[in-house]
Amino acid sequence: MARGESYDKTQGKTNLERRIQNQIMDSQSRNHPEYQYLNLLREVLNHGTRKVDRDHGVASYSLFGKQIRFDLTQGFPLLTTKKIYWKGVLYELSWFMSGQSNIKYLVDHNVHIWDDYPYKIYNIKNSESKVRNELTKEAFIEKIRTDEKFAKQWGNLPKIYGELWRRWPTRTTRTIDQLKWAINEICIDPNCHNAIVSSWNPEYLYTMAQLKDTSHFPICHNMFQLNVMNGRVSLQLYQRSADLFLGVPFNIASYALLCLVIARVTGYQPGEFIHTFGDVHIYENHLDAVSEQLKRKPRSWPTVKFNHQFHSLDAFRPEFVELENYDPHPPIKAELVVSGGYTNKK
Repeated sequence: MARGESYDKTQGKTNLERRIQNQIMDSQSRNHPEYQYLNLLREVLNHGTRKVDRDHGVASYSLFGKQIRFDLTQGFPLLTTKKIYWKGVLYELSWFMSGQSNIKYLVDHNVHIWDDYPYKIYNIKNSESKVRNELTKEAFIEKIRTDEKFAKQWGNLPKIYGELWRRWPTRTTRTIDQLKWAINEICIDPNCHNAIVSSWNPEYLYTMAQLKDTSHFPICHNMFQLNVMNGRVSLQLYQRSADLFLGVPFNIASYALLCLVIARVTGYQPGEFIHTFGDVHIYENHLDAVSEQLKRKPRSWPTVKFNHQFHSLDAFRPEFVELENYDPHPPIKAELVVSGGYTNKK
């Protein structure tokens, strides 16, 4: 035993040995894949450029052109340094995959992550009407839940992810099921390079849109591609604008789960989820929440399993998915910044 080193009888180790073991454990912890996300948070905090969005006036700190990637055979990338709303991830993805665009499906399952956008559109339309019918957000959502006619009129978010994945509009009455096509493409030709699903349709976005056509919604995670190598299917997402604290953890889990569903449908093994960013940013009103999260250490990834057989997209149901061994730190709340997808040309 080295001079000056005490001996811990209960552990059978010297203090030096215990310190070395702790260093090894800390080093192994630092290899946890969640540190890709946490390090990106730190990088934006330390090197991000301050920008102010003209749509809502909230400042953010931004970097451009980053990437993180997760091997889906090593656990499911649901962040553990704060609790992620898993039910929201699950039902939102099911909503997208089924091609729906009315939030009533989510409201009926008590998932309220999309409430703000239809309510924003309702208020815009209401302010333009000669007959005012103002509702609180709570009253608006209750009418979506209980009034089918009201929900049909005001709960729909046209030209967003689900519709564009499964029912892309064409110049005729024909629609294109991009997601089904991409899955079929990798089955027919595992070597293909073209299995892309896009949600970016200029006809309905920003100053490219006419007011009567606008979706009033900013398509953020706008394109993903499937690729098969060595019997494993991987999915790469390009996200042109990324709310790093609030939105990205959701996006990681959602597209990783989509990759697992596609693997199950196609018979391939899961590969990687690769998340590529355009403008990745932290909003100024999220800084305290980010600081709190960065004090925490990641825990072991959970796993996802399917408790029911399904062989097509349309046969999938949220209740077929089980999340196991998820042991996160407590949630950290932050305010959603409701951006627009239409900017008045004036």
